[in-house]
Amino acid sequence: MSLDQIITKDLRNAQFGLLCLSSVTFMGSFNMIIPELPAYISSMGGEDYKGLIISLFAFTAAVSRPFSGKLADQIGRRPVMIFGTLAAAVSSALYPFISGLFAFFLLRLIHGLSTGFKPTGTTAYLADIVNDKNRGEALGLLGMSGSIGMAAGPAIGSALALSFGMNTMFMISSLTGFLSMACIFFIKESVPNTKRFNSAMLLVRKNEIIERRVFPSSIVMLLTTYSFGMVLTIIPDLSDFLEVKNRGLFFSVMLIFSIITRLFSGKASDKYGRVKLLLMGTFSLFLATGILAFASNQAIYFAGAVIFGISTGINSPTIFAWTVDLADPSKRGKAIATMFIALEVGILTGAILSAELYSNNPSGFLLAFASGAILALTAFIYLLMRRKN
Repeated sequence: MSLDQIITKDLRNAQFGLLCLSSVTFMGSFNMIIPELPAYISSMGGEDYKGLIISLFAFTAAVSRPFSGKLADQIGRRPVMIFGTLAAAVSSALYPFISGLFAFFLLRLIHGLSTGFKPTGTTAYLADIVNDKNRGEALGLLGMSGSIGMAAGPAIGSALALSFGMNTMFMISSLTGFLSMACIFFIKESVPNTKRFNSAMLLVRKNEIIERRVFPSSIVMLLTTYSFGMVLTIIPDLSDFLEVKNRGLFFSVMLIFSIITRLFSGKASDKYGRVKLLLMGTFSLFLATGILAFASNQAIYFAGAVIFGISTGINSPTIFAWTVDLADPSKRGKAIATMFIALEVGILTGAILSAELYSNNPSGFLLAFASGAILALTAFIYLLMRRKN
């Protein structure tokens, strides 16, 4: 298979490469610490609050989206990305210096600003620099880059924590965040007429929060990312229950298959259409969550990880591309922010509800994963109805 069959020549340039490298390191930075946080919070006496680890992070990210979308359209994509990477790097560096649950959760709120800003600016930037016919492919490759970071991060983080301790893991996470920020300084701004930042820009009016044109893609995003929030929250405990020593292995397997799938799914969505690909992706997610609901051994556990990764590899770039398709070019930041709000609400809901359904009791795994399967099936039915209409 030639390189042109995998990556279109138009996408093989320095700006796109730096954007992808920034995504690898950014995703690696904050995902590095996720598998170890449930045990970390338990050591502080917060075992009953595991659902807040992800949900508080997602809450801040969701609340900050209207601001990051508006700022990305006005002051430019680069400042928004720089702020997001700086928030990730500084937050990771501060974890070793906190004590007590209140300080931990406050830092999680601040850390959430990183994903509220960086992915919004990155996606808007990419939409600016690629042409329409390669949009799905470009977003697939960008998502693949992020997935590499997401795949490597948990495994590296767990290995660092096991070998050198939690503080070393946090410091490496911080350095990785700073590396992501460094990449952004070498790319050119894509917004032609940027404005100088002023505090009035932080006043977001009601009509500046949601872009109605991207409701269809946002609905599917919300229904599918519920399962991602669920997995982030309870997979570490399922790993312990099934005696999988490295809690990051599930995420690594999942994301390796997501990466492989993204090599082809983005280009396929350009050729065959967004809805057709999403029908495949949402049904795969239904199968994955259904399998995990009955995971009684490591073979079933890893089978669920494989299919979950395939579903994510299809759904993520296709939803992103569909969002850009539906958006007004002059309001891309706002449209992408709307889609990301749906993503964060889905993750937040999945984290909180799955933690409640699980309730630190292995008998709750079935009900928790079944809730994800129901919502994935709902997304599949919604898409099927749109296709018929």
